[in-house]
Amino acid sequence: MSNANAPIATSLAELVSTLQAEAGLEKPRSLPPVHLWNPAHCGDIGLEIRRDGSWWQDGVRFSREKLVRLFSTILRRDADGHYLVTPHEKVVVRVEDAPFVGVRVDRHESGGHQVILVTTNVGDVVAVDADHPMRVETDGRTGEPSTYVRVRGGLEAKLSRPAWYDLVGLAEPDGEEETLSIASSGQRFPIGRLSER
Repeated sequence: MSNANAPIATSLAELVSTLQAEAGLEKPRSLPPVHLWNPAHCGDIGLEIRRDGSWWQDGVRFSREKLVRLFSTILRRDADGHYLVTPHEKVVVRVEDAPFVGVRVDRHESGGHQVILVTTNVGDVVAVDADHPMRVETDGRTGEPSTYVRVRGGLEAKLSRPAWYDLVGLAEPDGEEETLSIASSGQRFPIGRLSER
């Protein structure tokens, strides 16, 4: 979505609430404390999150968006992979790229700084900052860049092509190295070179 069409809000918190509502969350959700749960039982039921953010089980795509959003709240990334975690068990989830997709980028002014907000396909809204950094990874084979934002824990969202174009529209040249960067929450995050724009 174009940043020119971003909803008008008087505070960052109001904007986040508005974006969550537009993403289909009926009320702000509280996330379970999956980082505190360490169940002994671990299973594999053929769960997979594909590159486009779709969820699958044994080759069958999840058709219920509410179920995907519910499962996304108990997803955790450990050193050895991704899991759905409850207090009693954890289940392996194979993730093709990033578990979430950044589908929207918005710009806001807060405390004298520009803040970039990313909305994911499951309704999370994060402000790009030190706790939610942005990084770019270039495919060694194709040379194509992919932009990621940390959502929570070790979980990231990969920006969709339309969201990436909105982000590039907000980028500025950074120093003499002909790089482009995004200013957000008082920090700068490099996203590529001017020649790649």
